[in-house]
Amino acid sequence: MDDRPAAVSLDGLHPDSGEAVTAPAVTTAPAPAGGLATLRRLILYVLLFALVVIAASGLSGLLERLFRTASVLVTGDVAGLALSLAFTLIGGPPALLLWWFVWRRLDDESERRAPGWGLYLTGMYAVSLIIATTSLLELAASFIGAHANQWPSPLANGLVWAGIWVWHRWMWKHPRKSPAHLEDVRAVVGSVFGLLLGAGAAIAALGALLDIAIRGFTAAASFEPWWFDVVRPLIWAAGGAVVWWWHWIRGGGRRFRTGLVDVTIITVGIFAAGITALGGLAVILFILLRLAFDRSDPLNDLLEPLAPAIAAALVGAIVWRYHRTASAHRSPQTRRASLLVTSAAALAAAASGVGVVVNALLAAAVSPLAGSSTRTLLLGGLSSLAVGSPVWWLAWKPRHQPVSAAGIPPGRRVYLVAFFGVSAVVALVTLLVIGYRVFEFVLGDVSGGSLLDRIRAPFGLLVAAGLVAGYHFALWRHDRALLAAVPSRRRLIESVTLVSGYPVDAVDPAALARGIADAADGAKVTTWLRADDGGAALSPSSVPLSPVPSPGVEDAIRQVSAALDGVAAQHVLVLAGPGSRMEVIALAATTAADKPVGGSRTRAIPTAG
Repeated sequence: MDDRPAAVSLDGLHPDSGEAVTAPAVTTAPAPAGGLATLRRLILYVLLFALVVIAASGLSGLLERLFRTASVLVTGDVAGLALSLAFTLIGGPPALLLWWFVWRRLDDESERRAPGWGLYLTGMYAVSLIIATTSLLELAASFIGAHANQWPSPLANGLVWAGIWVWHRWMWKHPRKSPAHLEDVRAVVGSVFGLLLGAGAAIAALGALLDIAIRGFTAAASFEPWWFDVVRPLIWAAGGAVVWWWHWIRGGGRRFRTGLVDVTIITVGIFAAGITALGGLAVILFILLRLAFDRSDPLNDLLEPLAPAIAAALVGAIVWRYHRTASAHRSPQTRRASLLVTSAAALAAAASGVGVVVNALLAAAVSPLAGSSTRTLLLGGLSSLAVGSPVWWLAWKPRHQPVSAAGIPPGRRVYLVAFFGVSAVVALVTLLVIGYRVFEFVLGDVSGGSLLDRIRAPFGLLVAAGLVAGYHFALWRHDRALLAAVPSRRRLIESVTLVSGYPVDAVDPAALARGIADAADGAKVTTWLRADDGGAALSPSSVPLSPVPSPGVEDAIRQVSAALDGVAAQHVLVLAGPGSRMEVIALAATTAADKPVGGSRTRAIPTAG
């Protein structure tokens, strides 16, 4: 008896008997479960990453040996040559085979949308960019001065890793197999690396030049010309600037309106740059105060940190100003966060100054004859306090605090709670240190100094942390009282499902979702994009004579906010677009009466309005 399934004709009749039959069930291989597919991709991409790194290390070692020996490959270092050959010949072919296997599977859209593919490209892109850039810049700097014989190693590393960078950039830009997500990550990684490298090298170059101008040529005792120490970091600064420009300007990193780009602007461009500028200004003021009131050290030693401080203040201020201006053209949340971050950096500088001043005053009380050391400590605290306080006053505006609940800006309460929490933790740690010092004094040898001298440093930090924590706690209670005075208008919306029919280039779905979340008091927003051109066909009487243009993001957010004012439901469906269409539907929760027999689930969807 033949066990094969019977053939089925197109009209549903058996070709031999003419009887109507049904198509036999076709047994298909089950699709891999989500967890199993994720584990497979994780192992696959981790292994590919490791093999590419191993092969690149071996190939760079062989190239370095070739550049050093010109024609003789073995020059006594048999172990090094064996390691390079093993890495290249054993790690290279499996890496190519595994990459070919991965590349062929990327024809499947699910593989391209998997996070593993994007994370692998991001990691390898970042590693290859950093190693290639630093190696090539080291190669260029090695020709300045007496370091010309050090070129083989950076040249080999630079060539190999530059090739890997070009390879992975090509995969990322591929029209059909590029990852569906993490497009902004590449721009963020490159721009942050270039910014940090360029700014740090610019500080070193400008500091070296200013040091020669301030302290003179005799201060830099070296057998090399003075401009060598300026040109070398200048090469690194130029390389970092090129990397930053390539990713941020040419690559369009500044045009991304994502949360990752906003966080990068705030943390690196504003907070880190602000700390650098404030630190440089504090050191400059400290040196000037020492020149006026405390010349206990030689003049050359006093002026030594002045040039790097000026360079740090200038470069940090330029970077801060650029990103502060860039944040002004982004979302209101980003603009507010930039002010809060600036205020936080300035407040940290001012609080540390308060702690140092208290420490110096206690040191003077313990040893009135201490002299210059106490005076130096006091001048350092006053410098930090004098620099941080005005900036904090301008950024925070303590005399213009909210007087009503409507005047409380977004993010303010989070900022207050965060600063109170950090200050409380610092205060707790300093209390533990003070307790330890007290018990050490009581139980130990009394010849180790007075109790006040032992606890003055942590006590100064405790005073500063206590003042910061008390101030922010008082502001938080004031804001809470303002919010409590508002008549109760509890909103029950917990989640919003947004179906956007606007063109993506006209209305950014992410910006629209953020605006709806703010309008719904922090409700969770799930965004869906329509795949059709406006839904089902309309009746002739309902078709507009001319296409209605889509509103802007701000107009759409205002329309949704106005529609949500009369809705009191946990789940809401928002149909936005195309054109001027805006519909808000309140979804009722599923009850036991809504669940029919048979396992299917239904939900009543009453139309709002």
